[in-house]
Amino acid sequence: MTSFAQQLQATENQLWNGDNFDDTLNHYQQLFKQQEATINAENDERYGFILSIPIADRPEHLKNCLESIYQLCDQFGYGGKHGAYYSKVLVVVVEDSKDEACRLADAELAQAYSEKGLRTIHYNIDEQYELMMMLPAAKRKKIESIIGKATKKNFYRKGQAFTRNLTYLKLLQLEHDRDKTLYYFVDSDQLFQINVPDKKGDKQPHALNYFYYINQVFQTTNTLMLTGKLVGDPPVSPAVMIVNYLDDLLAFMRQLSQLEAKADCQFHPQDINKPSDAAYHDLSKLFELEQKQKTYDYRCKITGEHNHIDCLNAFSQRVNRFFFGEHLTRKTYFNYQGDFSQLEPARTIYPGNYIVNFEGLKYIIPFGDLRLRMSGPTAGRLVKSEIQERFVSINLPMLHARTLKTDDSSKEFRPGVESESEIIDLNDESERQFFGDLMLFTVDRMTKEGITKEKFTQGVVTKYLQIIEQELLDLYQATHENVIQKTQEFLTLLDDDNAWWHGLEAVEQLKQFIKNCQHNFGKESQAYELIQTKAHREQRKQKIMEVLLNYQQDREAWDGLFQD
Repeated sequence: MTSFAQQLQATENQLWNGDNFDDTLNHYQQLFKQQEATINAENDERYGFILSIPIADRPEHLKNCLESIYQLCDQFGYGGKHGAYYSKVLVVVVEDSKDEACRLADAELAQAYSEKGLRTIHYNIDEQYELMMMLPAAKRKKIESIIGKATKKNFYRKGQAFTRNLTYLKLLQLEHDRDKTLYYFVDSDQLFQINVPDKKGDKQPHALNYFYYINQVFQTTNTLMLTGKLVGDPPVSPAVMIVNYLDDLLAFMRQLSQLEAKADCQFHPQDINKPSDAAYHDLSKLFELEQKQKTYDYRCKITGEHNHIDCLNAFSQRVNRFFFGEHLTRKTYFNYQGDFSQLEPARTIYPGNYIVNFEGLKYIIPFGDLRLRMSGPTAGRLVKSEIQERFVSINLPMLHARTLKTDDSSKEFRPGVESESEIIDLNDESERQFFGDLMLFTVDRMTKEGITKEKFTQGVVTKYLQIIEQELLDLYQATHENVIQKTQEFLTLLDDDNAWWHGLEAVEQLKQFIKNCQHNFGKESQAYELIQTKAHREQRKQKIMEVLLNYQQDREAWDGLFQD
């Protein structure tokens, strides 16, 4: 008789290597449900999951995220539904919104999904403050760098690190079996779905039984922290994608210039060329990753009969979504690797896709008061240096959906991005990206050379900060010059009186995109000016120095919470 494991493996192989994806997926999901029906709830020794979602003024993103969790429970049935709720899943929505209307919307969503059977708690700002104040003053003072200062005023938009770490106080308070619970940290712009290329447009199915496979990892290995990558929109700032984005767009416009305006659209390739790992990142070499090709093709999203004028119009309407995090040419796709139980050594914490057991709650994402980007990769290097093989990665990526399917992306908050009139301003995010890179690669270089947190001294940290600072200044200078050159090339193409697009409205929209590029990354860039200012760099480096030198004692203070 064929075992469940054998049936599962055969179906997985058919799902990812066969032709009939939709029917096979339905069979795959039914297999799990049938297996769940055989499990006695009273003797179910599998882990339960508490999912944490920090949210700041993004109710539509939250709704999409909650719906994806609900569908995951509904499609695979992990733990079963006993009484009104899915018994092994609890969601904690961690409020960080400034807008009262968004807070109310988030609370209503929590209530609505609880009524659907997905137990959802709205952990509001007042409760966060109250839990913070319940800590003894001396202990609270020692962990200010991890949870922030106790101030009632402006206790919102605290940043993902502070907000996520404040969640831990709630997790310590909740009544649950700590030995049989896993804590799953998710971002609101991420979904329990994947990106699969299709000739008619990308599919985004619920095709991975995350809870099932993650439970297996923690039941059969000594893992403390597990992380998974992302597919879909890149998990990095536009500040480090602009050069390759311009490369792709220039290639697209040059291809268009050789085609007839009213000819059938030629931007629907039969074979999908999946971008390589981190192909979206201008500085991928810093991560020891090589770009496999110079440019990637634009894939037109229009269905039905249409020509190149239609294609250009649709392209021009989407091109500025880049500044909110969408990359039109280098989305990433799920790649089946044959076995969902395979683990790899990890070095990066994806803040919106990591899981820990109770012991693993000690390994927080630190340095929230700096509000720098790259906090997850930085924390990951520190965690790796401490727990080594107990920090691993699994091929269970989540779908990253930076922008909404509608064109309302600018209406939902994103830290570091301001949109006024037609100008989208990324200067704050870009400045935080540079110094986040400085901190990350300083820590990366030190830990690679065996310098653990116990060995951080002023002399050592200063030495590595200076080395990485110069390397980054050179790289950012090259990016700056590249943008100036490529935006001018783009404008020359757009202003060609002999081009068939001359006079089209799409040209004006594309010129607005170039204005945004120049504002954020060219000669007008305030972020680049700050980065080039030595006094500002010295101030930032001093802060980085302080938090790194204090990291050991901060961690000791935080670890004390788990000994009470």
